[in-house]
Amino acid sequence: MTWLQNEIANILNASAMVKKDLALGNTTEIGAAVRRIYKALLSGGKILLVGNGGSAAEAQHIAAEMVGRFRLERAALPAVSLCTDPSVVTALGNDFGYEHVFARQVEALARPGDVLVGITTSGGSPNVVRALEAAKAKSCFTIGLSGENTGPIKDLCDVLIAVPSNVTARIQEAHTTIGHIICELVEKLLVKGDAAGA
Repeated sequence: MTWLQNEIANILNASAMVKKDLALGNTTEIGAAVRRIYKALLSGGKILLVGNGGSAAEAQHIAAEMVGRFRLERAALPAVSLCTDPSVVTALGNDFGYEHVFARQVEALARPGDVLVGITTSGGSPNVVRALEAAKAKSCFTIGLSGENTGPIKDLCDVLIAVPSNVTARIQEAHTTIGHIICELVEKLLVKGDAAGA
């Protein structure tokens, strides 16, 4: 095996190990997120998602899977990434400060019973923290995706899924997997019914 092949194998194995650790320690929290999103959608609520950089991409990814479809044919689901409108984000950043770019949108769009998903590998992104605070003020359910350092979002999330890693790339890879799990299981519950009592 060449040096390059060895490095590739090490990275893949490290990523797989984080997912194995998730399977051992985080299924309760992921299940709670699935149940709450499912119930919010059943009762006419929507899902709002926020994050920065790679986490913004993940927010967009999850929203796209819900509005489109994941694996099953079904109606479109109301999910919105608050990262995607450059006019809104730059106006709010310019007028209020970057830490407010999501909170102001939450204030405008969130309703009681909606779910806000805050994605931050550090657990401390100020604009994600403020968005979670704004969501709590609007009586929304809050879900956080972080790394093992949960930072200040720990006290703002009704459900916190803390990936057991402090390596940003491994955390982001796990967040993608968690997003896929949530989309797949919410979709199954909505299409096939709640036979398991979610």
